[in-house]
Parts: sequence; structure tokens; C-alpha cells
Amino acid sequence: MSEGTSTLAKLLTAGDVVVLSGAGISTESGIPDYRGPSGASRRSSPMTYQAFIGDPAARRRYWARSYVGWRAMSRATPNSGHHAVARLQERGLVAGVVTQNVDGLHQAGGARTVVELHGSLHQVICLDCGDLSSREELDRRLTQANPQFGARATAINPDGDVDLREAEIDGFQMVGCRACGTGVLKPDVVFFGETVPAERVRECFALVERARLLLVLGSSLTVMSGRRFVLHAAKLGVPVAIVNQGPTRGDKYATLAIDAPLGTFLPELVRLTDA
Repeated sequence: MSEGTSTLAKLLTAGDVVVLSGAGISTESGIPDYRGPSGASRRSSPMTYQAFIGDPAARRRYWARSYVGWRAMSRATPNSGHHAVARLQERGLVAGVVTQNVDGLHQAGGARTVVELHGSLHQVICLDCGDLSSREELDRRLTQANPQFGARATAINPDGDVDLREAEIDGFQMVGCRACGTGVLKPDVVFFGETVPAERVRECFALVERARLLLVLGSSLTVMSGRRFVLHAAKLGVPVAIVNQGPTRGDKYATLAIDAPLGTFLPELVRLTDA
């Protein structure tokens, strides 16, 4: 056990901890991160909001890739890191979780009071009428519309799609909104270039403001969407602890920074706080 691990355990026992998690906590569930050790194999760029809205061909390409990717994403199960966060919350040490992930694995692992900063792949929204539906329902409709579509995933990406060749996308049929009939469907997630809803951001800031400790798990903090909460905590004098594989852009604001795989580190942290 390192000195950093025991120091973090002591910080946790004071309670009122807010967790800010990133893709690194889900890598051991088979979902790679964007910039860490498992993110290097992606060949295509993530979908941007501007491309999705403005280019019907890009939308079709996204839904074909995401249709295949959903098979792997929907089968992903929480790992020991997710369960450890839930355990800390059950014991009253973690007051809330802000996750940058869209996979729903924190909730599946038993966590409560989870703010999904970037939304959830488990929901679909119509950009025309605002109707919300489940991804499972959309998957059934797409399967009915594409009975001969046989592309298979070789690797899932953090945003739930996969890399497919253009030839594999040929012939993929889109479906419209179940409510209005013709509306454009989009996963209820925040794409690159899209703004996180202001009310959701305020909720996250409020959690940080009430925290005794901001604990960052598995995020490089490269983009401001997550890093702003570290900056806010530092400005308020709220201690920041970071556990990640590799350096982050928040390390200089951290009281404590630990380089470790979360699937093994977090269960040990739970054990120490139980002692």
C-alpha cells in the first residue's frame, strides 16, 4: 500500500466526496477511453454535432456504426471500479457522482445521485418534436428495417460506435421518430462541439461547492467540459484528488495525484475505508 493510497483513504473518511469520473473507469468493462492506454486504436474521428445536424450522409454513417456498436455497449457490465464507487456511496462517504461517460455503468453498478454530464446512450431524442424513447426500442426498429445488415464490430469506441468500412454501411436504412414520423433521431448524448445543458452544469457546480473533496477517477481532464469542475474546486479551496493512468491536465491543482488502474485501486481503497 502506498502512502498516497492511505492519504486518500483518510480524506475519504471525512465524507461529502464528489466523484468526477471519465472513460478510464470503464476500460476494464471493455469500453476504451479516448486518450489513455486503450484509446490509441481508434481510426475514425468521433461524430461532431455540426456534422450530425448538417450532413444526412454523416447521420446515416453514425447510425450504422452505432447500431453495430450498441451490441457491444449494451452487453458491457460494471467492473470492480464501478462497484467500489457504489460501495463508498452506500457507506455515506460519496455524496454524488458526476460522470463524463455515456454508458450507464455507474448506475448499473449500484451508484445513486449520478449526473450524466454528457447524457446517456440508453436514450434517444427527436430533434424535431423532442420525444424521448429508449435505445432498446430504436434498436428493434433498426433491426426490422435492416434484416440483411451483417456488419460486425471489431472494437467498440467510448461513444458507442465502431469503425466500419464505407462498403459495410451501404444499404443501411434509417428510421424516423415514432411520435412525429419524420423527425431526426439523435442519441441523447452531447456530441463534440455541442453544449452541455446549462442546468446540468449548474447541478454539477453545486455538488462541487458542497464537497469536502473532489475525487477524479479515470479522466485525463483534457477537455474543459470536465476540467472546469477541477478549476472550480481549486478556486473554492476544495481539495482535489486524481486517480488516473497517466498524467492529466488537472494534476497541478491536485492535492494528491495517483497513477493506478482503477479496477484494482478502488476496491483496495474501499477496504481501507472499511477498516
